[in-house]
Amino acid sequence: MARDEVTTLQSLEKPEDLNKLLRQDAKEDCTACRVVGGGAFIGLAAFNYVSGHAQLESRRQEVLLSKSMFGMRSRKAGITMLSLGLAWMGIWRLVK
Repeated sequence: MARDEVTTLQSLEKPEDLNKLLRQDAKEDCTACRVVGGGAFIGLAAFNYVSGHAQLESRRQEVLLSKSMFGMRSRKAGITMLSLGLAWMGIWRLVK
């Protein structure tokens, strides 16, 4: 952020207002940046979901034989929740 004013030592001692910083940052965000950033998160969510479930299915026998407290259901839920979180971040990036 380039500002025209010179910062003084007294202004650095007090914390800046968060709402003011967010308003200044929102002005610099272009539509193309939102689309690329949101698309990256959504694409990462889709890739994580598809490849995670495929890898989990390919190692199904190993997981079942390991007798771990985390079975197939919890691992699938973990992959799905991570993918949903990434997709939500992409949607949030597109909207905000």
